[in-house]
Amino acid sequence: MSQDAILLVFFVFCGGMAAQWIAWRFHLPAIVLLFCLGLILGPGLDILHPSLLIGPLFHPIVSLAVALIVFEGGMALDFRQLSVAGEGVLRLTLVALPINWILGSAAAHYVGGLTWGPAFLFGSIVVVTGPTVVLPLLRQAKLRPRIAAFLRWEAILNDPVGAILATLVLEILLMKPDEGTSFYFFSILPHLLISMVVAIGLGVGAGWGVKELFVRDLMPETLKMPLLLTVALAVYGLGSIFMDGAGLMAATVFGMALANLRVPGLNELQRMKESLVVLIVSLLFILLTADLQRAVLARLSWSVLALTCATIFLVRPLGIYLATLRSGLSSSERIFVGWIAPRGIVAAAVAGVSGIRLSEAGFASAEFVMPAVFAVIAATMLLHGFSLRPLARKLHLTLSNVPALAIVGASPWSRNLAEVVIRSGTPVTMVDTSARALVLARKAGIPVLHTEILSEAGAESLEELPADYLIAATPDAIYNGMVCAHLAPHFGRARVYQVSPGLKRLDEYRGLSRDARGKLLGEPAWNFTCLDTLYQDGWRFVALPVTAETQTRFGEQHLERLDFLIIRPGNSFSILSAEDGQEVFPMAGEVVVCMMPPSMFSAEGSSVQRKQHPMEAAEP
Repeated sequence: MSQDAILLVFFVFCGGMAAQWIAWRFHLPAIVLLFCLGLILGPGLDILHPSLLIGPLFHPIVSLAVALIVFEGGMALDFRQLSVAGEGVLRLTLVALPINWILGSAAAHYVGGLTWGPAFLFGSIVVVTGPTVVLPLLRQAKLRPRIAAFLRWEAILNDPVGAILATLVLEILLMKPDEGTSFYFFSILPHLLISMVVAIGLGVGAGWGVKELFVRDLMPETLKMPLLLTVALAVYGLGSIFMDGAGLMAATVFGMALANLRVPGLNELQRMKESLVVLIVSLLFILLTADLQRAVLARLSWSVLALTCATIFLVRPLGIYLATLRSGLSSSERIFVGWIAPRGIVAAAVAGVSGIRLSEAGFASAEFVMPAVFAVIAATMLLHGFSLRPLARKLHLTLSNVPALAIVGASPWSRNLAEVVIRSGTPVTMVDTSARALVLARKAGIPVLHTEILSEAGAESLEELPADYLIAATPDAIYNGMVCAHLAPHFGRARVYQVSPGLKRLDEYRGLSRDARGKLLGEPAWNFTCLDTLYQDGWRFVALPVTAETQTRFGEQHLERLDFLIIRPGNSFSILSAEDGQEVFPMAGEVVVCMMPPSMFSAEGSSVQRKQHPMEAAEP
């Protein structure tokens, strides 16, 4: 392998993963870090030249990767979401797109100084809001389901539609003068309609075929994931034969078909595919931005910058305002959707090819299409990437602005725990299948969710809750483990906890496997029977603030109470577990949520005297 190839692999893979981790650790938009890394390695330091190194296969590889991304996005489009967000989705995909195209074309002509042909091409390219940008932002933002559905559906559906629109505009502009309007009506338009029908047929047919293979047990588990990826690339390739952009539509429809045909066993495969897409997005952003030529960046002028500002601050907000008149969208939702519209990889790929073809055909100002589109991509990624979460919080469109907790199992002691945690400023939702148990929780002021958490409806309901951590606290240890194992991909395996399934010690080899359960809540001996018995004996949960004066005493008295959570200033918290491998002592300014015997707390919740060790007081 050549040295350049080694550098390419090192910087792209290692740099991409480092950027993703930094974004996760410090709550930053990953796409912005990836974009900046590509600019530094490419036009900045002149280290990477992907198209020169990979050669003519560079753009086909990028196109195939984009097909996998829109396929994965299509699997997130469940038609049941339309019952809540249907009107807004239809307006954003059917009404706003042509309005934004007209307004964007006018801005390109009157503000950017482009002639009408390149202006219409520019307008057709920037109508898309790429899923490669929107979906990673949505995963981090914790938006309410309705507003998240608006942005998700718009990004995934408009991506192939925008690509087809740009292809149609390009074909019309490149028509020969002697062909006239008859060529459009009898050749281009029928070809467009046939291509769209073929794309939809390919996607639906492929989805039905995959379902039959899975249901009839004609595909081994080891081949299911490779099959999905292969079929997605196949329908993309077949659709692209008919028309540029039709392949993206076929891949999107294939993903939508799988999501709505209820293919069994798809959830586990989807988690693997999401991880693969994260890697693909990281690679694509670095490669495409690193491949930018300094000559393209040199074409940035005041007119291009003015066009960028007009597109972001005028065209998109005005287009959304007109498209959502007299709709069911609230004013906050209209403002948010009107601002958030980051462009991504598809816009960059279409601009690169279309701009060159128009320039070769002799269109004046066609050479400014590509730098203008890349200016919009860069500006929207930076502005919208950093402003999405703050704006959503300002408009009250997020589920919660602080970490929140879900407790599965409404027993007396878990209700007491939820009450104390809520009074300490941390949101809690209690989940149970028993309506009677939830009545008591609701009377105590605890938000409740009456559902079977392992059902599909229960999992969807949980996504609508402000929950970042989960505690499974039912009397059934096996059920608790199933809940944690099922929801670990949603919360993260380190954020799902369960009451101890063991007695005084946990045998990780012969006991319940770590992959089949959550982290221990507290110590191995604190199983459900133990905690329930202590509660019946008068033990209660209290929130004890730690001061500089009491910090040392807290460390000395930790054996006299059962510590469960530590709530820090700013409402962040951590759940204590014996599996963390180290003893945690609270610091001044923090609040400890613990279980204490009645003789150790007063009405104010402060410790007054020593009590027996909990295991001496109640043997489970």
